[in-house]
Amino acid sequence: MAVPQNRVTRSKRNMRRAHDALSAANPNECPSCGELKRPHHVCPSCGHYADREVVAQTAEIDLDDDAA
Repeated sequence: MAVPQNRVTRSKRNMRRAHDALSAANPNECPSCGELKRPHHVCPSCGHYADREVVAQTAEIDLDDDAA
C-alpha cells in the first residue's frame, strides 16, 4: 500500500504546481475579413485559410414559423 514517507509541505506542493497555470490564447487577425482567429486554423467567420477559401459559407436561411 502506498504511504508517503514524509509529509509534503505547502511550499513544496505549491512549487510543484507552479508550472500548471494555463496560458492565454494567441488570436491573430484574419487577412481576408479582419476577425480574430486561432493561428494555423480556418477562419470561422469567412472560411478562409492562407488567402484562399477552404470552407464555403452558406447564406443564412430564414425558416417560416410553420416549417420550424
